[in-house]
Amino acid sequence: MVLVSKMSTRNIARFWEWGKKIICVGRNYKDHAIELKNAIPSEPVLFLKPPSAYVREGSPILLPFYTSSLHHEVELGVLIGQGGTAIPQSSAMDHVAGYVLCLDMTARDVQDECKSKGLPWTLAKAFNTSCPISDFIPKEKIPDPGNINLWLKVNNIVKQNGSTSQMIFSIPYLINYISQIISLEEGDLILTGTPKGVSSVQEQDELQAGIDGIVTMTFKVDRKRKLI
Repeated sequence: MVLVSKMSTRNIARFWEWGKKIICVGRNYKDHAIELKNAIPSEPVLFLKPPSAYVREGSPILLPFYTSSLHHEVELGVLIGQGGTAIPQSSAMDHVAGYVLCLDMTARDVQDECKSKGLPWTLAKAFNTSCPISDFIPKEKIPDPGNINLWLKVNNIVKQNGSTSQMIFSIPYLINYISQIISLEEGDLILTGTPKGVSSVQEQDELQAGIDGIVTMTFKVDRKRKLI
Protein backbone atom coordinates (compact mmCIF):
# COMPACT_ATOMS: atom_id res chain seq x y z
CA MET A 1 0.00 0.00 0.00
CA VAL A 2 1.37 3.40 -1.01
CA LEU A 3 0.80 6.25 1.45
CA VAL A 4 1.15 9.79 0.11
CA SER A 5 1.35 12.90 2.29
CA LYS A 6 -0.48 16.12 1.48
CA MET A 7 1.49 19.16 0.34
CA SER A 8 1.90 21.88 2.96
CA THR A 9 2.18 25.66 2.69
CA ARG A 10 5.70 25.78 4.12
CA ASN A 11 8.43 27.46 2.04
CA ILE A 12 10.29 24.58 0.42
CA ALA A 13 13.12 26.92 -0.60
CA ARG A 14 13.96 27.31 3.11
CA PHE A 15 13.82 23.57 3.83
CA TRP A 16 16.88 23.71 6.10
CA GLU A 17 14.84 25.62 8.69
CA TRP A 18 12.17 22.96 9.14
CA GLY A 19 13.08 19.76 7.28
CA LYS A 20 13.28 16.79 9.64
CA LYS A 21 16.01 14.57 8.23
CA ILE A 22 18.92 14.13 5.86
CA ILE A 23 19.19 10.62 4.41
CA CYS A 24 22.57 9.87 2.86
CA VAL A 25 23.57 7.17 0.41
CA GLY A 26 27.10 5.81 0.70
CA ARG A 27 29.19 4.17 -2.02
CA ASN A 28 26.78 5.08 -4.83
CA TYR A 29 29.61 5.71 -7.30
CA LYS A 30 31.72 2.68 -8.19
CA ASP A 31 35.01 4.58 -8.49
CA HIS A 32 34.53 6.21 -5.09
CA ALA A 33 33.87 2.86 -3.44
CA ILE A 34 37.04 1.52 -5.05
CA GLU A 35 39.20 4.48 -3.98
CA LEU A 36 38.24 3.82 -0.34
CA LYS A 37 38.78 0.07 -0.79
CA ASN A 38 35.12 -0.74 -0.19
CA ALA A 39 33.07 -3.43 -1.88
CA ILE A 40 30.62 -2.36 -4.59
CA PRO A 41 27.20 -2.45 -2.87
CA SER A 42 24.39 -4.66 -4.11
CA GLU A 43 21.84 -2.43 -2.34
CA PRO A 44 22.03 1.16 -1.10
CA VAL A 45 24.14 1.93 1.98
CA LEU A 46 22.20 4.41 4.12
CA PHE A 47 23.09 6.68 7.02
CA LEU A 48 21.55 9.79 8.54
CA LYS A 49 22.53 13.34 9.39
CA PRO A 50 20.45 15.58 11.68
CA PRO A 51 19.16 18.97 10.49
CA SER A 52 21.78 20.61 12.75
CA ALA A 53 24.35 19.43 10.18
CA TYR A 54 23.17 22.08 7.70
CA VAL A 55 25.42 25.07 7.06
CA ARG A 56 24.94 27.74 4.43
CA GLU A 57 27.28 30.03 2.54
CA GLY A 58 28.66 32.79 4.74
CA SER A 59 29.23 30.44 7.67
CA PRO A 60 32.28 28.16 7.95
CA ILE A 61 32.61 24.41 7.94
CA LEU A 62 33.84 23.60 11.44
CA LEU A 63 36.55 20.98 11.63
CA PRO A 64 35.72 18.78 14.65
CA PHE A 65 38.35 18.73 17.38
CA TYR A 66 38.44 14.91 17.36
CA THR A 67 39.52 14.39 13.73
CA SER A 68 42.75 14.92 11.85
CA SER A 69 41.34 13.83 8.48
CA LEU A 70 38.24 15.77 7.40
CA HIS A 71 37.24 14.82 3.84
CA HIS A 72 35.01 16.59 1.32
CA GLU A 73 32.38 14.71 -0.69
CA VAL A 74 30.37 16.70 -3.25
CA GLU A 75 26.88 15.36 -3.89
CA LEU A 76 23.55 16.07 -5.58
CA GLY A 77 20.84 16.46 -2.96
CA VAL A 78 17.26 15.51 -3.86
CA LEU A 79 14.66 17.53 -1.95
CA ILE A 80 11.35 15.86 -1.23
CA GLY A 81 8.31 18.02 -1.88
CA GLN A 82 5.61 15.42 -1.26
CA GLY A 83 6.10 12.71 1.30
CA GLY A 84 5.10 9.09 1.12
CA THR A 85 5.75 5.49 2.08
CA ALA A 86 6.69 2.72 -0.39
CA ILE A 87 6.72 5.21 -3.28
CA PRO A 88 6.86 3.36 -6.64
CA GLN A 89 9.80 4.09 -8.91
CA SER A 90 7.35 4.98 -11.66
CA SER A 91 6.01 7.99 -9.71
CA ALA A 92 9.06 8.75 -7.56
CA MET A 93 10.03 11.92 -9.42
CA ASP A 94 6.57 13.37 -8.74
CA HIS A 95 7.64 13.55 -5.09
CA VAL A 96 10.71 15.67 -5.85
CA ALA A 97 10.46 19.44 -5.30
CA GLY A 98 13.94 20.27 -6.50
CA TYR A 99 17.62 19.84 -5.86
CA VAL A 100 20.47 21.12 -3.71
CA LEU A 101 24.22 21.00 -4.16
CA CYS A 102 25.61 19.45 -0.98
CA LEU A 103 28.84 18.45 0.69
CA ASP A 104 28.98 15.39 2.91
CA MET A 105 31.87 16.35 5.20
CA THR A 106 33.35 13.22 6.71
CA ALA A 107 35.81 12.64 9.55
CA ARG A 108 37.52 9.85 7.63
CA ASP A 109 39.85 8.68 10.39
CA VAL A 110 36.91 8.43 12.76
CA GLN A 111 34.83 6.62 10.15
CA ASP A 112 37.64 4.13 9.53
CA GLU A 113 37.88 3.43 13.26
CA CYS A 114 34.11 3.01 13.56
CA LYS A 115 34.07 0.62 10.60
CA SER A 116 36.89 -1.47 12.07
CA LYS A 117 34.95 -1.80 15.35
CA GLY A 118 31.57 -2.40 13.69
CA LEU A 119 30.20 0.86 15.14
CA PRO A 120 27.82 3.41 13.58
CA TRP A 121 29.28 6.35 11.65
CA THR A 122 27.54 9.08 13.65
CA LEU A 123 30.70 10.80 14.95
CA ALA A 124 32.19 10.75 11.46
CA LYS A 125 29.18 12.01 9.53
CA ALA A 126 26.62 13.82 11.71
CA PHE A 127 28.52 16.63 13.44
CA ASN A 128 27.48 20.28 13.23
CA THR A 129 28.23 21.82 9.78
CA SER A 130 28.80 18.40 8.19
CA CYS A 131 26.24 19.20 5.46
CA PRO A 132 27.06 22.45 3.61
CA ILE A 133 24.32 23.29 1.11
CA SER A 134 23.60 25.62 -1.78
CA ASP A 135 20.41 27.55 -2.38
CA PHE A 136 17.37 25.53 -3.43
CA ILE A 137 17.38 24.61 -7.13
CA PRO A 138 13.86 24.36 -8.65
CA LYS A 139 13.12 21.03 -10.30
CA GLU A 140 12.67 22.56 -13.76
CA LYS A 141 16.27 23.83 -13.75
CA ILE A 142 17.58 20.24 -13.78
CA PRO A 143 15.38 18.32 -16.22
CA ASP A 144 17.73 15.30 -16.20
CA PRO A 145 19.25 14.89 -12.71
CA GLY A 146 20.72 11.57 -13.80
CA ASN A 147 23.12 13.32 -16.17
CA ILE A 148 24.66 16.42 -14.62
CA ASN A 149 28.28 17.21 -13.78
CA LEU A 150 29.41 17.84 -10.19
CA TRP A 151 32.79 19.34 -9.32
CA LEU A 152 34.71 20.49 -6.26
CA LYS A 153 37.91 22.52 -5.85
CA VAL A 154 40.09 22.98 -2.78
CA ASN A 155 42.04 26.25 -2.87
CA ASN A 156 41.20 26.47 -6.59
CA ILE A 157 42.60 23.00 -7.37
CA VAL A 158 40.09 20.54 -8.87
CA LYS A 159 39.67 17.48 -6.64
CA GLN A 160 36.35 15.99 -7.75
CA ASN A 161 34.70 16.07 -11.17
CA GLY A 162 32.08 13.48 -12.06
CA SER A 163 28.68 12.89 -13.57
CA THR A 164 25.53 11.65 -11.83
CA SER A 165 25.25 9.23 -14.76
CA GLN A 166 27.88 7.20 -12.86
CA MET A 167 25.54 6.54 -9.93
CA ILE A 168 24.96 2.86 -9.18
CA PHE A 169 21.40 3.42 -7.92
CA SER A 170 19.20 5.97 -9.70
CA ILE A 171 17.16 8.65 -7.95
CA PRO A 172 13.81 6.86 -8.52
CA TYR A 173 15.33 3.63 -7.20
CA LEU A 174 16.65 5.41 -4.10
CA ILE A 175 13.31 7.10 -3.38
CA ASN A 176 11.52 3.77 -3.68
CA TYR A 177 14.09 1.89 -1.60
CA ILE A 178 14.34 4.48 1.18
CA SER A 179 10.60 5.08 1.46
CA GLN A 180 9.96 1.38 2.03
CA ILE A 181 12.12 1.61 5.16
CA ILE A 182 11.84 5.25 6.26
CA SER A 183 8.76 7.25 5.30
CA LEU A 184 9.78 10.34 3.39
CA GLU A 185 8.38 13.71 4.43
CA GLU A 186 8.23 17.10 2.81
CA GLY A 187 11.52 18.88 3.39
CA ASP A 188 13.60 15.70 3.67
CA LEU A 189 16.88 15.76 1.75
CA ILE A 190 18.46 12.71 0.12
CA LEU A 191 22.21 12.91 -0.54
CA THR A 192 22.84 10.64 -3.50
CA GLY A 193 26.54 9.82 -3.16
CA THR A 194 29.84 11.26 -4.32
CA PRO A 195 32.17 10.67 -7.28
CA LYS A 196 35.83 9.78 -6.79
CA GLY A 197 38.47 12.27 -5.73
CA VAL A 198 37.73 12.80 -2.04
CA SER A 199 40.60 14.24 -0.01
CA SER A 200 41.32 15.88 3.31
CA VAL A 201 40.97 19.58 4.04
CA GLN A 202 42.70 21.78 6.59
CA GLU A 203 41.82 24.84 8.63
CA GLN A 204 41.52 27.95 6.41
CA ASP A 205 41.12 25.93 3.19
CA GLU A 206 38.55 27.27 0.72
CA LEU A 207 36.14 24.81 -0.89
CA GLN A 208 34.31 25.69 -4.09
CA ALA A 209 31.73 23.34 -5.55
CA GLY A 210 29.32 23.46 -8.41
CA ILE A 211 26.90 21.88 -10.82
CA ASP A 212 27.87 22.85 -14.36
CA GLY A 213 25.67 25.67 -15.61
CA ILE A 214 23.40 25.62 -12.54
CA VAL A 215 24.97 26.68 -9.24
CA THR A 216 28.23 27.26 -7.38
CA MET A 217 29.01 27.69 -3.69
CA THR A 218 32.05 28.52 -1.55
CA PHE A 219 32.91 27.59 2.04
CA LYS A 220 35.88 28.17 4.33
CA VAL A 221 37.08 25.58 6.82
CA ASP A 222 37.57 26.69 10.41
CA ARG A 223 38.54 24.86 13.57
CA LYS A 224 35.91 23.94 16.15
CA ARG A 225 37.39 24.59 19.54
CA LYS A 226 37.03 22.00 22.27
CA LEU A 227 35.14 23.37 25.23
CA ILE A 228 36.82 22.82 28.60
